[in-house]
Amino acid sequence: MKTSVSSFPPLQSSRLLDQVRERIRYLHYSIRTEQAYLHWIRAFVRFHQMRHPSDLGGPEIEAFLSWLAAERRVSVSTHQQALSALLFLYQKVLGLDLPWMNEIGRPKSRVRLPVVFTQDEVVRLFSALGGEQQLVAQLLYGTGMRIMEGLRLRVKDVDFAHRALIVREGKGAKDRIVMLPATLVPALREQMARARALWAADRQVGHGGVYMPNALDRKYPRAATSWTWFWVFPHAELSVDPRSGATQRHHVQDQSIQRAFKRALERAGIQKPATPHTLRHSFATHLLQSGYDIRTVQELLGHADVSTTMIYTHVLKLGGGAVRSPIDALGLGGAAFLPSVRASGEVQPAGANDDDWPWRVSMPLARYEVMPLAA
Repeated sequence: MKTSVSSFPPLQSSRLLDQVRERIRYLHYSIRTEQAYLHWIRAFVRFHQMRHPSDLGGPEIEAFLSWLAAERRVSVSTHQQALSALLFLYQKVLGLDLPWMNEIGRPKSRVRLPVVFTQDEVVRLFSALGGEQQLVAQLLYGTGMRIMEGLRLRVKDVDFAHRALIVREGKGAKDRIVMLPATLVPALREQMARARALWAADRQVGHGGVYMPNALDRKYPRAATSWTWFWVFPHAELSVDPRSGATQRHHVQDQSIQRAFKRALERAGIQKPATPHTLRHSFATHLLQSGYDIRTVQELLGHADVSTTMIYTHVLKLGGGAVRSPIDALGLGGAAFLPSVRASGEVQPAGANDDDWPWRVSMPLARYEVMPLAA
């Protein structure tokens, strides 16, 4: 039975996808959520031969999701995203609240250990990167930010005096403060000097400034063209905002960082299925190895629940938590020549005692010299 959604205003659009956009923007969902939901709703309609969703129901949704799982072999998270898009369509756009919506099977997420770099791998990775990409990677590892949180940094969010970075509207639309590593201050100042030169060039020719969130461009008409709101990592080319249609200066695209990161992994000889997000995992793991308490790490990562942060304590137990295997006590010839490797990935030098070998570091970026930015 069709029910009205009293908390929402009437939709002004007549086309289905335009209605979805209208409702998503009314609820202040991110542009990425909008793109993902539109993708799955479009795929659902095409799967059922362009029939309108109001003429479809539970069995058709189950058939589509079964096709995704069996034929397309999508992951659990992708399966859940497609289901969330369809439930949004029926409940928030079409105003339907039917019993079958609560009976649709939801795949269970599997708890997987995150991929974590050793400190030696971090150094090799940084040396295989250069320029802007290197600084972005160093910030992700040195602060624990997500890739989009780093790329969306604005000039006003960098506090050199207090050695802090302010993450605006992170996951869950929450703000938080992270440390600004002292070793990255010179490189970050150089990056901001290059960004200021690009900002000055934009002002000279009268370009339209940068994107402003939550209609702040109407409240503060000059803010979009001010240096304060400019990106720390601006894109070299102008782009068209997908929602407003305005030609503006956007920040560097995450795809370019992803591609540079993949090439750097190959050059560094790192044989792990890693992404830039692996630097965030490594940040948390190395802090815990350094002796920082889990609540501090939780706050720096911006986790709402400490149970999310607890996954990194499991990573510390890799290799049995430094427990010696019984086979090593058998005196086999090959075992005597194998170096000891701790959970941090560091190799104990031959002949060194456990008491003499360093176990901890003060901070992730404090153990080694940061590579200079390439020209």
